[in-house]
Amino acid sequence: MDYHRYIPLVSAPPEKKLKIIEIQGGHRLRKRLFDMGFHKGDEIILDMRGVLRGPILVRRVSSDTSVAIGRGIAQKILVEIIGDEQ
Repeated sequence: MDYHRYIPLVSAPPEKKLKIIEIQGGHRLRKRLFDMGFHKGDEIILDMRGVLRGPILVRRVSSDTSVAIGRGIAQKILVEIIGDEQ
C-alpha cells in the first residue's frame, strides 16, 4: 500500500469527504474507534478543529453522527480525500 498519498486525519482539510484508509495504532485504539463506529473504509467529514489544539469533530457520512476525537488519535488515522472534492 502506498502510504505516501494518504494524510493523517488531523491534517485533512475540513468539510471534505474523506475515506479511512488505515488506523496506525494498537489493538486497543482500533477497538476503541470501532466501538465509536469508525472502521477502515468508512467515509467521514472533518467538521471542525478545536481551538488551541483541542479535539476535532468528525462526522460519519453513513449515519450523519459526529464524534469528538483527540488530536493524538486523529494523528493515527490515515485518510484520503475522495470524490469530486479532491
